[in-house]
Amino acid sequence: MDEEHTADYREPCAQCSAVDWGISDEGHFYCKSCHNVIERTKEVDPTFIAGANKINSMRARSRNKGSGHSRWQWMVCEGFQFILMKQADALLRLGVQQQFKDKVLCELWRLYLQKSNLAYTHTPMEGFKPRHPASDSDSAPESSQTSAFETEEEEANLPGSAGSNNGSRSSWSVCSGSEDAGFYLSARHRRGYSPMTMERTLALIHIALTWSREPLTLSDLLRLVNEGHVPFVNAYKEFPEEMKFHSKDSLIFRVEGIPSYQHAHKEAQIVTLFLKLPAFPPISRQNLLHPSLLSLRYLTDINLPDDLHPLLCKLMEIAGMADEKPYTYNPQTCPFLPKHDMQTAAFIIVTMKFVFGLDDRTEWDLSSKAGNRDKSGDGFSPRRWYKLLQAALIRAQNKRDYDMARKQWRAMVPLYTYKYDRCKVMKRRRAAEQLQLCFERLSSRPAAAEPVSPSSFTFCWGDEDGADGPSMHHMKLVGISPQSSSDPTNWHSAFRPSVWKCGCRYADAEAMLPRTFLWLLQLFSFLLDVKPKHLYREVLRVERSVFAMTTWRKRRKMTSTTRRTRTRSMTRAHAKMLQTERSGR
Repeated sequence: MDEEHTADYREPCAQCSAVDWGISDEGHFYCKSCHNVIERTKEVDPTFIAGANKINSMRARSRNKGSGHSRWQWMVCEGFQFILMKQADALLRLGVQQQFKDKVLCELWRLYLQKSNLAYTHTPMEGFKPRHPASDSDSAPESSQTSAFETEEEEANLPGSAGSNNGSRSSWSVCSGSEDAGFYLSARHRRGYSPMTMERTLALIHIALTWSREPLTLSDLLRLVNEGHVPFVNAYKEFPEEMKFHSKDSLIFRVEGIPSYQHAHKEAQIVTLFLKLPAFPPISRQNLLHPSLLSLRYLTDINLPDDLHPLLCKLMEIAGMADEKPYTYNPQTCPFLPKHDMQTAAFIIVTMKFVFGLDDRTEWDLSSKAGNRDKSGDGFSPRRWYKLLQAALIRAQNKRDYDMARKQWRAMVPLYTYKYDRCKVMKRRRAAEQLQLCFERLSSRPAAAEPVSPSSFTFCWGDEDGADGPSMHHMKLVGISPQSSSDPTNWHSAFRPSVWKCGCRYADAEAMLPRTFLWLLQLFSFLLDVKPKHLYREVLRVERSVFAMTTWRKRRKMTSTTRRTRTRSMTRAHAKMLQTERSGR
């Protein structure tokens, strides 16, 4: 550094005649050979600011170092699009067909972006103004950097939000968090648009699965989400490194619970009406979502005999619900999204009521009669079936409660809405981790088991190790022969329909219902993870359909018989009157 200031001064030293000058801390010239100090001083630039050169060099180095890890400027819809892509990829790995993602879900998402005025529209959403990079003298040269999210026509790596907004965002700046989080959470946006939420990602997935006629019901989707096979809770952890959360982003993407069945179905219904979708592809009897085939899966899961399936199909025909109309969404004929799993469970419950009574007395009498008549042991006994399933149900409930208690709902990296909350959140997080570690040491928790692949069945029946009990699928229904009658009320004389009073709540009717019927209702509620009152409503709908069709047929038969009798009586009276007139003449 001294050579820059002493290069122009070539005078020899007066004592040693050497030409080797340096500058002291006070700014005076001195001879490096004999340390002789002279009166010449260093020239000072009046425009120089101490430390400015050093700060500028440090700023330049930090920019060059961080240029390889710059953050992307992204919008909220792009974050939801990334999550939808990850959820679809997870379902593809589980066996869903490729057309579900490419031809159905992608088109639904484009339609949602268009209806929400986020993309594919000439009138984009107002209220968002992108930040442009500042043009100061110390800033790095501007470079046109392509977006990390590609357009949906190039879905090789990450999908991007194509549309009219991309043209105004040609240059990107280093930013933290999404660009439109504040406006997205504003009341103005919620009044004028239908905002996207994490629950609606599952709604779009469910609509796409139903449109594709994939054998995955809404309860199956929620179970896969709960088990972690489909990303939903803390799904933002899979975001790229360049997409950083900041402040209000946590209010949009943070999820600390799985939505209930009713809430997820309600969101799917709202999205369907918002998109104004046409009629879905029909759910025929050959489709796995139809109750005629879906019931086989549920009958196998709860270890019921195979002979119940023909009775269930006959009951569907009698109720007039064997065709595709009740199970296919249509804005004109069926404006509500069908609940295929709950409808199938309701048909099984009503069929068992027709066959076994389920009145806390008849089913046990049938068990005793079946034991007396059948000496080979192949007859189905409701008492034995109840004991096996009750024990398996208790074990499954305890396992589910244990898994829910051990589930980590919050992310390892805590999120905070405001910067001044960071210290509090980090302190609470450290305290929670220490408490969790102490409880693990005290409870002596066993080693974590390997993740199990998802299954469509809750129970396992058979003779192999780990089964819940022996299989009863091959057993016969002793004393039941409904094939000779087309009226299901003749299958069992003790059948009584459930309470049909208008406005009657499940809590009020629960005290009047038989215990066996309530137990079966709770069994299917556990399998589908729904509340018993919602399943009870589906059972009432099926019973109304069955008895309405049966009553209508009886009335029609009685009307035709009365009409024939009346015609015969009138004919006889007319003939008698004619005979009287002739005899009088």
